[in-house]
Amino acid sequence: MKKQAKGIIALSAVLAALLGGGYAYMKLNPEDSGENGGSSNMELLATTADGEGTVLVSDNGSEEGVVKKAVIINDSGKLTVVRKSAPAEDGNAPAYTLDGFTDLKVDEMMVSTLVNNGNGLTAKSAVARGCDDVSKYGLDKPEATVEIVYESGNTVKFLVGDKTPSGESVYVMVDGSRDVYSVAPSLVANYSKTVKDFISTTILEKPADGTEPDVKSLRVERDDLKDGFYLEYDNNSGVAHSGGTSSSYKMHEPTESYLTVERSTDVITGMFGLSASDIYVMHCKEDDIKNAGLSKPFCKVDCEMKDGKKYELLLSEVFADNSGKKCCYGMLGGDNVIYIISEDKAPWLTVQPIDVASRMLITSYVWNITDMTVSSGSEKAEFVITQNEPGKKLDSPQSEDFKATYNGKEIDAERYRQFYAFLNGANAEEFALEAPVPAGEPMASIKFNDSYRGKTETYEFYDDSVMRVLIVVDGKSKYYCTKSFVSVLTDNIRKIDGTDDFVTTW
Repeated sequence: MKKQAKGIIALSAVLAALLGGGYAYMKLNPEDSGENGGSSNMELLATTADGEGTVLVSDNGSEEGVVKKAVIINDSGKLTVVRKSAPAEDGNAPAYTLDGFTDLKVDEMMVSTLVNNGNGLTAKSAVARGCDDVSKYGLDKPEATVEIVYESGNTVKFLVGDKTPSGESVYVMVDGSRDVYSVAPSLVANYSKTVKDFISTTILEKPADGTEPDVKSLRVERDDLKDGFYLEYDNNSGVAHSGGTSSSYKMHEPTESYLTVERSTDVITGMFGLSASDIYVMHCKEDDIKNAGLSKPFCKVDCEMKDGKKYELLLSEVFADNSGKKCCYGMLGGDNVIYIISEDKAPWLTVQPIDVASRMLITSYVWNITDMTVSSGSEKAEFVITQNEPGKKLDSPQSEDFKATYNGKEIDAERYRQFYAFLNGANAEEFALEAPVPAGEPMASIKFNDSYRGKTETYEFYDDSVMRVLIVVDGKSKYYCTKSFVSVLTDNIRKIDGTDDFVTTW
């Protein structure tokens, strides 16, 4: 036999094996001949694999069969999928859920695969016809047994066995037949899953319309926080020239403070869309809640919405799971599922009030201030600010709309604005709520009247240590900041009636 013919036969045998029962052959292309008329090109032709496209599960051959329920038995137990709604008139498929778990947040999209993947299950190829020994395909002790029950009363049961040696297919067999087929792994993978895999790990859904949750207030109580903290929506946050920060929320406990958007958003709205890494207990009982440390939780988050709805999130102390990852147990108040939540998904476990508070000391809008006195050491500055046209509504106030005096002498209102911008840039470093108010005179002080808020605010800076000062706001200890700010303040007061730029770093 010629070498070329032997090569074709050998290659055809290999291709037939690769096609899993299909047929393959080689054809010489007569249009591509060598010098002696011999073929130099070969064309591969292959037939469909034996059994490919065979519909294994149907309502007695009908493509219109509607599944009433599906029963799945695997190593974890028994799952019963029941129809939740009838087929819609627009042709949309009916919805399905898990029997016995309708009180939980069932992942209905995933549950529907147990029906939709089984009904109309199609083979990739026929593996064995009339097989006497199905054990070599893992079908004597199947990974899963699936029974599809149709509205018509017809029932089809099939068995899910092992993966093929290549791992690209899975063996299946319809009950009552001895024919073994291969199917795509993706079609039967979910039949081996546990009940927990079909329960949503999203603890609280985000608003369906994609908008931000309308949170009215949020309270965090935690064992390592003396008083916890309370945040509330600020109704004046959208009012132009009202001052404050860009956040729509303010802190009211343990102290009054504006918030920083970057650090407070996850704390305020993070409960919505919060996802667990796993489910600890479903249909939990009192003992389960106690064992998870949630009967007296380490942390409790109470959220009230603008529409009056309320949510309570309970969190346990942090522990390390089997992989060493830090997590905690958590559940919604009134719910019956205990979740396992990664620590990095639950900011309420570690956040401190100062973490979400704005570090800005003075947040009044510059043109809301009518008078201000600033003193530092031997330096003192008294400002009076008036509108050029009193009573005129200004949509976008500018320096030219105002007059300013400094220690009784008129100065450019823009110079006053620049000095105030320096004061407005002063940042706190940490809360000092428990610190006693020192006796004696402060190192520096700032006092001003805010016409919009209708109040006078006073900031006093007391020597605390080599590197920092204590800031007392309206007679109460509130913050610490670096002592170098006071030195810069003294120097900048001296510059007010000059033209040198104010120093803005310290």
